[in-house]
Amino acid sequence: MLISLTGSTLVPWYFGHTTLVIPLTLGVVAAGLTEIDTRLLSRCINLVLTLFCFALGTFSVELLFDYPALFMIGLVSSTFIFIMLGSLGQRYGVIAFGSLLIAAYTMLGHNLFDDKFTLPCFLLLGALWYNVVSLIESIIQPIRTTQQSLSICFMKLAQYLDAKAAMFDPDETDGFKKQTLQLTESNNQLISAFNDTKRSLFNRLKSYRGQSYIRKLLSYYFVAQDIHERASSAHGQYQALSEHFKHSDILFRFARILNLQAKACMQFAIAIKLNQTYQHDPLFARYFTYLEEAIAQYQLSNKADMLLIKSLKNLHQNLLSIDLLLTNIDTEQHLSKEQEDNQLIDEELTSFHDLFAKIKRNLTVKSPLFRHAVRMSLVFFVGYMAILFSGLSHGYWIILTSLFVCQPNYSTTKHRLKLRVIGTILGIIVGIPLTFLFPSIPEQLVLIIITGWLFFLFKNSQYAYATAFITLLVFFSFSLIGESSISVAISRIIATLIGCFIAWFAVSFIWPDWKFRNLPKLVDRVCHDNSHYLALIGHQYLSGKTNDPQYRVARRAAHDSSADLSSLISLMTKEPHMNQAIIDKGFRLLTLNNILISYLSTLGAHRDKNISSKTLDLFDDLTVYIINLLSDKKLDSEYQAIKQSVADYIESISINDDQTNSDLLVMQQLALILDILPEIVTLVSELDK
Repeated sequence: MLISLTGSTLVPWYFGHTTLVIPLTLGVVAAGLTEIDTRLLSRCINLVLTLFCFALGTFSVELLFDYPALFMIGLVSSTFIFIMLGSLGQRYGVIAFGSLLIAAYTMLGHNLFDDKFTLPCFLLLGALWYNVVSLIESIIQPIRTTQQSLSICFMKLAQYLDAKAAMFDPDETDGFKKQTLQLTESNNQLISAFNDTKRSLFNRLKSYRGQSYIRKLLSYYFVAQDIHERASSAHGQYQALSEHFKHSDILFRFARILNLQAKACMQFAIAIKLNQTYQHDPLFARYFTYLEEAIAQYQLSNKADMLLIKSLKNLHQNLLSIDLLLTNIDTEQHLSKEQEDNQLIDEELTSFHDLFAKIKRNLTVKSPLFRHAVRMSLVFFVGYMAILFSGLSHGYWIILTSLFVCQPNYSTTKHRLKLRVIGTILGIIVGIPLTFLFPSIPEQLVLIIITGWLFFLFKNSQYAYATAFITLLVFFSFSLIGESSISVAISRIIATLIGCFIAWFAVSFIWPDWKFRNLPKLVDRVCHDNSHYLALIGHQYLSGKTNDPQYRVARRAAHDSSADLSSLISLMTKEPHMNQAIIDKGFRLLTLNNILISYLSTLGAHRDKNISSKTLDLFDDLTVYIINLLSDKKLDSEYQAIKQSVADYIESISINDDQTNSDLLVMQQLALILDILPEIVTLVSELDK
């Protein structure tokens, strides 16, 4: 972006055509906002599609601009069509957004040139220039973005391990509420990072399957998933552990190892980013020895609980397994080509049948994308009418503002509205004095480069700052053609307020996408994905441990559903007139679902263990029973009897030696699941109405 902005500003200035800086820079910005991470061939395809759609958007605006009726029809219909393209996948969604953006930029700069072709041509030239720079960069560093995604993945894993370590606190008295929220948030961020890394890896595998470094990155990704499964497991109730070991150092030792493993993941993330070799910390061996001694010392004490001792040993073994994964993570772990073909799932279009099927699936009022397409078409129509009747200078900022802030759901739009207004005002406050402090063209060109670069630096993390920087870029751009900064500021803030109001009205009253309506469907999906995960875990205890694609997909689906539930409930809290009782029940279900997944993860993490045939039969029966309860959403009369039989069986095997430790672990996890099942079933039944 820095290179592209430098070229789009300094080159036309050097040749004495400063006015061309505006369309070239706007073309660069639009192209930058439509870029997605993909392999070289897909980048070339994206470039062609992007330029075609951009040309369609910008030339149609110029050709129809002087015919308001035709322009309005074209604006509304093209908005609907471009947004519906998003049903074909991420690539088409971002290109559609960029096409609408380039059309808005064309409206904004319509009066810059006397003819109808200079502005569109140089907007396209700016977009082409950015894509060429991006293409060259991807050729020089073909896997940089994949390395970065994987690095972020391990950073988020480190944060998750730190959050998990906080659950081993002997001084906690508030039921671990704060720690649980932090753990849930860390888990959601990690799941999002996993999904981003998966998409990036899949794109690279298509082009670089034979390269050893891509296969190594893939093995790192699978190791991160395995660490997550082990780290997300729960071998007991944390509050009970805290109370029991209030005057012991055992929990501190567990927490210290988890913190050290988090530090190791962070160091490995840096090693990936900088192409360095990871060195495993030798302190691990010493700390594991101390932990083992502490557990042995507790076992010899008079207050020793044999069930608790075996749980501690299983937890100790689980952390040792994570340590083993980290120790051997840089060892070559080549996958067969058959495995590579099956480990990740292709989500791209493969035929015209897929294309038409996806579009047809969304051509219904039930589709959120269809409703958003209609909503945005009406937003642009109202915005255009406001421009025609108000005669506002630079009134097309209304449409531009609406495009950026109007999102498919109410809460996200409301959040963006606030940040957009704050960022615009901040940009105006800073921008007016800067135009007087730096009046020369070379100074303002440098400021355009810096503010454009800062906009892209903050656009995904600090939207208010990003809006401020793009406002500054607009100030300096219009200052190049001699426009008063005061008049530009007034037009900008009025247009921003009008655009924000139209967007707010649209998401509030035009097919509002209230998230509580999606809650029953998502709750059903959560139950289904958890049941499928449990079923595959039980199958692997029977057939033996394998990391086949079916198991990995089921595990990821359970975590994805939980993350989606967390996001949905968070969005519901910001919606007006929301029933607080539903939100409270949703949060409680989310907490219990995370606990359930941690118990399932424990079973999954130990699926390489051998268990007796009797335990295996009971495991199979309980799995079917649990799945049926989650499906039927109501308890039956057999629940108490089944729970008691499990408790009796646990008591009978707990007095034996470590030969039955695996049986005990499995039955303890199933007993923990049965304990929370009644409340889960009740909440699911209530939220499903």
